[in-house]
Amino acid sequence: MSVEPRVPETNVLAVASHVVSGNVGNKIAVFVLQSMGCDVAALNTVQFSNHTGYRQWKGTRVSAQEITDLWDGLKQSYLDGFDMMLSGYVPGATAVEAVGNIGKELRRKSEKAGRLGSFFWVLDPVMGDNGRLYVADDVVPAYKSLINYADLILPNQFEAELLSGVKITDPASLKEAVRVLHQEYGVPHIVITSVSIPLVSSSIASSSAPQQTGRAMSVVGSTMTSDRQPRLFTISFPVFDCYFSGTGDMFAALMVARIREAISSPSSSSSSSISEQNSDGNESISEKRSWLSGDDVDVLDLPLARAAEKVLASMHEVLAHTAESMTAEMATVVNKEGEVDEKTLHLLKSRASELKLVRNLGCLRDPTIEYRAEKM
Repeated sequence: MSVEPRVPETNVLAVASHVVSGNVGNKIAVFVLQSMGCDVAALNTVQFSNHTGYRQWKGTRVSAQEITDLWDGLKQSYLDGFDMMLSGYVPGATAVEAVGNIGKELRRKSEKAGRLGSFFWVLDPVMGDNGRLYVADDVVPAYKSLINYADLILPNQFEAELLSGVKITDPASLKEAVRVLHQEYGVPHIVITSVSIPLVSSSIASSSAPQQTGRAMSVVGSTMTSDRQPRLFTISFPVFDCYFSGTGDMFAALMVARIREAISSPSSSSSSSISEQNSDGNESISEKRSWLSGDDVDVLDLPLARAAEKVLASMHEVLAHTAESMTAEMATVVNKEGEVDEKTLHLLKSRASELKLVRNLGCLRDPTIEYRAEKM
């Protein structure tokens, strides 16, 4: 018996890295989005044997010209009818510009057709983390010139600092960074995917799970009002005592599917003003540019907040399964191999920490929501 996907039929262009083995970039995006019922076209920005966390890999980066050529090839065969675009890791400023040109062209196409809500761009500005850039310096201004064309951006805390120019040290500076991104750049929706500063939250219960540290992190999201004021919410969640690769890529792919679902199938508890057809007869949210909710919509009823809750639910379940599997896999290695050198141990740990997605489809499609959005 088939199960009807809750995400409406959606054609997604996913622009990100590709690895032959493992789960990062488009290897995650394609699988997750197809599992949620979306059609996906993958435009790969790198072709590596494995992700760089292994500290050794082979492969090549795609040039800006190659990105443009691939896009032109899609257009000439009328294969450019995309409802959404997800852009992740892009190698270099000129390549970022080439990807940006694709997003701008798809935006113009929707505007020319008079269907402002028919295209939605989710941009993950992959630049660095934990205070360190892992791209060239000129990538930062390239993204700054681009984010005003996106509908939703997904920076981590460090990337949000780079884009806003605001050092995030406390809740006040966090709110200021979001305000700058809304007001000065006009970004409609923002989710900062990993906020490490303490934020008050009542949603985390103590857990006895051995993989959890007792520490918490948060995501902070906001959908701007008509005058570009923030509508802030936060969701806090427990931290696992493991290193995982590809978590940002999984978050981004899930967010594409869940924001699409949220604007198409509002929950019964949500405000009537975010339903497919407003009670006053105005256009539905899915027909508006950037799928912006009316100013009267409560923060916790925002489609972005409801989408983020489901995304984090899936993330938490997949990471729990991955951590459990990693512990068992490394125990087997130790029992079988005995002591191994430091390099081999790192490679084995890297392999064991690959996200366990294929055997955990239920976590992607129908997670149990434990951590709820709260107003900031």
